[in-house]
Amino acid sequence: QVQLVESGGGLVQAGGSLRLSCAASGRPVSTYNMGWFRQAPGKERESVANISWSGGSTYYADSVKGRATISRDNAKNTVYLQMSALKPEDTAIYYCAARYRGVASYDYWGQGTQVTVSS
Repeated sequence: QVQLVESGGGLVQAGGSLRLSCAASGRPVSTYNMGWFRQAPGKERESVANISWSGGSTYYADSVKGRATISRDNAKNTVYLQMSALKPEDTAIYYCAARYRGVASYDYWGQGTQVTVSS
């Protein structure tokens, strides 16, 4: 089992930045692909970014491309999402998830952290 705990959310003004962290426990996540998702009120959950188990491959949704950077520190069993130039439409609950390499679906999810961007 992998437990994931997100932190770093909060209230930020448009144009600001923040860094979300996802601390994993239970197992080393060095062999897991990791992803960040978000869900805004009344909307479906969407993928924001993901990073391969090695860190060698990343993906970004078009909505955050150029404004977000996903990274991982396997020694700390932690994944990060750095976001800048935040917009009100970035307001959502952000979730971290883990997917064992070779597995199609994300098996482990955190409880989420709220990000609110004021205009």
